[in-house]
Amino acid sequence: MPAAESSLITQGGPMMWVLFALGVVLLVVFTERALYLHRGQIRSTAFISGIKNILAKRRLVEALTVCEETPGPVAAVVKAALLHADDDAEAMRFHVQEAAVVELPALERRIGAIGAIAQVAPLVGLLGTVLGMASTFAAFQHDYATASVLAKGMWRALLCTAGGIMLAIPAHLALHFLNGRVRAIVRDMEWSGNEIMKYLNTEYKVSAEPPK
Repeated sequence: MPAAESSLITQGGPMMWVLFALGVVLLVVFTERALYLHRGQIRSTAFISGIKNILAKRRLVEALTVCEETPGPVAAVVKAALLHADDDAEAMRFHVQEAAVVELPALERRIGAIGAIAQVAPLVGLLGTVLGMASTFAAFQHDYATASVLAKGMWRALLCTAGGIMLAIPAHLALHFLNGRVRAIVRDMEWSGNEIMKYLNTEYKVSAEPPK
């Protein structure tokens, strides 16, 4: 850590160390979630087209294998539909929705921690500000209020205020970004599920019927 940054954290008092720890947690959680959601988002249009082409050749097992080898919740939803390809429409829809419900918590995991940091950071900064001001007034009370002591208390208060705001801003941006990625994946899940069910209940089952 650069000496200047270490000095600022030290001068800010104990609440600055709390803000520093929250910043490290924010960075770790955001990086892990961003990478996880990036791996989970696939080109759903191309994926569904490929599954349809495989099913058109009546290769259901091959389509299931492709779903198993493809990461992300979209493939899991499509796999649920393929496993129940012979069921009626309502039963198939139930299993597809059940698969989507199972995948959703994994997408939203730990995002709430980023929201908590975004809300708590300004409060931690405010607490540091109050403590800094309290040390300044304590100097007045005990009659040792030199310019250096007063400047130190005010500087601590300002550093904590700035630190809380500086942490809250990227935390809110990270929360907005991750929620946007989750919404995009959920939309892909819904579209892919509807597309594969429509195909299985129409073209796939019709082509499986013996000619009259």
